[in-house]
Amino acid sequence: MATAVSVSSVSGGLVHLPLKFAAVLPTQFVPACLFSKLGFHYLKLHKNLSPRKLVVRAARTESKGLSLGFRAPDFQLPEPLTGKVWKLEDFEAYPALLVMFICNHCPFVKHLKKDIVKLANFYTKKGLAVIAISSNSIATHPQDGPEFMAEEAKLFNYPFPYLYDESQDVAREFGAVCTPEFYLFKKDGRRPFELVYHGQFDDSRPSSNVPVTGRDLSLAIDRVLSGQPVSSAQKPSVGCGIKWHPERF
Repeated sequence: MATAVSVSSVSGGLVHLPLKFAAVLPTQFVPACLFSKLGFHYLKLHKNLSPRKLVVRAARTESKGLSLGFRAPDFQLPEPLTGKVWKLEDFEAYPALLVMFICNHCPFVKHLKKDIVKLANFYTKKGLAVIAISSNSIATHPQDGPEFMAEEAKLFNYPFPYLYDESQDVAREFGAVCTPEFYLFKKDGRRPFELVYHGQFDDSRPSSNVPVTGRDLSLAIDRVLSGQPVSSAQKPSVGCGIKWHPERF
């Protein structure tokens, strides 16, 4: 019984390939060289094949539903850009507070970043308080560390504090699971901040060809600042999962 087959290499010669590997290779691929002791080497497209566009898709995570009326948890987090420590009580005088969980590296955040800045610039002038929090582990994603957060905030001229949640305790208290994730709280007089919106920025996603408008979040903010109720029909935010610290044994 045959144990190997001969196939054409990219260079035009013949190489011998074990049947157990040859049986599972797509016909449009041919080996660039023989298998090594550690496994097979890279495979290359045959020269006569037309190139195809490679689309890389990020893993998607949806925000989890929270009960509207959920009270904003207390926090005390540093801002890498300025060194200032911010607390929830710093925003007591504002009628509404937008809390965003974002990070530096996530494609979903990068897709919206400039428009998040535009939205924040527009609504802070109307009385909205805005903060952003990064909770990603720098053990797995050092590019999301505080020094790079400070560079990001400066580069994009963030009109809001960009805070570092090193312990990830604040993310857990908010129930945050993805980036970006948006929490809009309103405040009535002496009452604590209460959640009125926990949904998406809009329908746009990376590679979706849907224009970024910020429609969903903007409508919610408009209603809060005008004293009107926010609809409970809210689409979850979609993004990269928060990068939790590796388990330590």
